[in-house]
Amino acid sequence: MSFLRHTRTFALGLLGGLLLAGTSVHAAEVSMADGRITFNTPDSWLAIMQTQGDPESQVFQVPDPSPTGKSSLARVTVTTKQVPDINSFQQFIAEATAKALGLPGYKAVPEAPTPNSNIYTARENGTQFSYTEHYWMKNGLAIQLRCVRPSETKAGAAWKTAFDKGCASLAAQLK
Repeated sequence: MSFLRHTRTFALGLLGGLLLAGTSVHAAEVSMADGRITFNTPDSWLAIMQTQGDPESQVFQVPDPSPTGKSSLARVTVTTKQVPDINSFQQFIAEATAKALGLPGYKAVPEAPTPNSNIYTARENGTQFSYTEHYWMKNGLAIQLRCVRPSETKAGAAWKTAFDKGCASLAAQLK
């Protein structure tokens, strides 16, 4: 578990370093899984990481202009994985849920999530984050949308609302 925590910390630090180095690309129109999944992101989101193959992931930073953003990476991840049937899709969700349950300070949010969704909080590097995850099965793919932002930010309510709105817009496109 310690190795995973250090690996996650290293990955977040690396992502932050890449951003500071100016190697990020603005996100807009995105295609995944050989074009089977396409979506648009807000212009302010930065594409910071991509994996190809199966599973395939795209990670976007949602810049937090406040001092909070210097130490806490708000991000949105879309992951796809080929699945032959509903049982494989349910296994995909179960594996992601098990990872979430293992996060430090995991706590489910009391509001009832929609089907195939998880809403919870957990800590990363001592900071409380809010997580929203949605899952769909479409075109032979399991799809996960994971939106992660600091629970509290000095950017204020307007930034949180814009983050949540962008995440909801992406969810509507992925359904």
